[in-house]
Amino acid sequence: MNYSKSLFLSAMAACGFSGTAHADAILHAFNWSYSDVTTHAQSIAEAGYKKVLISPAMKSSGNEWWARYQPQDLRVIDSPLGNKEDLAAMIAALKAQNVDVYADVVLNHMANESWKRDDLNYPGSDVLNEYAQNASYFAKQTLFGDLTYNNLSPNDFHPEGCITNWGDPGHVQYWRLCGGAGDKGLPDLDPNHWVVSQQRLYLQALKDMGVKGFRIDAVKHMSQYQIDQVFTPDITSGMHVFGEVITSGGKGDSSYDSFLAPYLNNTNHSAYDFPLFASIRQAFSINGGMNQLHDPLAYGQALESSRSITFTITHDIPTNDGFRYQIMNESDEALAYAYILGKDGGTPLIYSDNLPDAEDRDNGRWADVWNRTDMKQMLKFHNAMQGKSMKVLHSDQCLLMFQRGKEGVVGINKCGEERSYTVDTYQNEFNWFVPYKDVLSGATETVSGQYHTFNIPARTARMYML
Repeated sequence: MNYSKSLFLSAMAACGFSGTAHADAILHAFNWSYSDVTTHAQSIAEAGYKKVLISPAMKSSGNEWWARYQPQDLRVIDSPLGNKEDLAAMIAALKAQNVDVYADVVLNHMANESWKRDDLNYPGSDVLNEYAQNASYFAKQTLFGDLTYNNLSPNDFHPEGCITNWGDPGHVQYWRLCGGAGDKGLPDLDPNHWVVSQQRLYLQALKDMGVKGFRIDAVKHMSQYQIDQVFTPDITSGMHVFGEVITSGGKGDSSYDSFLAPYLNNTNHSAYDFPLFASIRQAFSINGGMNQLHDPLAYGQALESSRSITFTITHDIPTNDGFRYQIMNESDEALAYAYILGKDGGTPLIYSDNLPDAEDRDNGRWADVWNRTDMKQMLKFHNAMQGKSMKVLHSDQCLLMFQRGKEGVVGINKCGEERSYTVDTYQNEFNWFVPYKDVLSGATETVSGQYHTFNIPARTARMYML
C-alpha cells in the first residue's frame, strides 16, 4: 500500500465510518413536510428504517417540488415544507425512535429568479423586506448570519451561459442548468472564499442541529475544487455523505468514466449506484437475464458496497420527462427491491413521495411504498441479515438465488413460470430440520438432506430466514 492511500484509509477510519451503520435502509421522504415526518416517526421506526432523507432545508418559495431545489437563502430554513423549528422537532422525534436524519443539500446554484429581477443579489430586496417585517419569526428560523444584508452578490457567480456539451466536465461544472425557450438557467455559484465559507457554515449548522448525513444534489455539476473546499474533514467527520452523479452505466460508459469515477477517486463520499441500477434495469428487461446480477461489481457495473447507495427509483425519474423511461414495471420494481434489500452490501434507499396532485403523474404510486406490507417485510429481512455473508447459489435468465450466511436464502424469479433450483446443503451450509420461513408469503422450507429443491413461483421473490 502506498503512503497516500494509507493516509486516505486512515482518514476514513478517523471519520468514524461504520459499514454496518451505512447499510441501514434510508427512507427518502421526498417532498414530505417536516411535520408529516414527525407525525410518522414511530411508524417509520417500526417499519424498519434507520435513516430518513428529507428534502432541502433552506429558504425557498413556490409549491412545486422543484422549487425546493432553488435556494433563495441558506441562512434561513423557511419553505412550504417547514421551518427551522419544524426541522428541530422532526429531528428530536426521530432521534427518540433511534432514527437519524439525512438532509438533501443544494450547493451548485441559487434560484432562477430572472423572471422577476435582473440582479444576482441573494436573497434579494423582496426577501430582505420579508425578514425585516417579520423579524421575531425569522430570528427563530435563522441558521447563521445577519439577515439585514444580502448574502451573495453578482461577484459570487460564474458568467451567464447554459450547458450545451453534457459530455464535457468543464462545461457541466462551470455553466448553468437551463430549461428551454430562452431560459437563463440556475445561477451557477463560483466557489470563491466567501461562497465556500457560507456553504460550510450552512452544513455545520445542520450538523449542529443533529443531521447525520448529507445527500449532495447535482454534485456532478460541482468542480472537484468546490467539493474539496466545502466538504472539509470537520464537516464530514462522523457523517454519511453521498452524491448524485447520474450515469448510464458503469466502467466503460462515458458518463461513468468522466463524472462518477473521478468523484469516487477524489473523495471518500458514497454515491448513488447508477451502475447497479443500469444492471438491474437490464436484468429485468425482456432481453436481459438475472445472471447480470450474479456479480456486477466484478465487471465494474456496480460500486463498492461500502460506498454504494442502492435504489430502484430516484425522485428525478418520475418527475422529469427525460428520465421517465427508467420507471420499472411495478412487479419488476418490487422484485428489484427484494434484490437490493436481500443482498449484502450497499445502503438501500426507498423512495416515497408526497407530490402535489398537479405534479403527480402516477396516481400516488409511490406515496405509501414506505409503509407497504411487503416493504416492511423486506426491511425485516434486510435488518436481520446485517453482517451476514452473501454467496450466490445460482443465476440464469429467469432466476437468481443467493444465501445470507446460513440464516437466509433469497430467490427471485422474473419469468412467467415457476423455476426451481436444487442446492447441495453440504457444499453450501444450511441448518437442517428447522423451518426457513419466507417473510413475504409465510411459506416455509425445511432442509432434511444433502439436496434440497427450492421452487420459486412465477414473478415472485422468496426471502427465507430462520
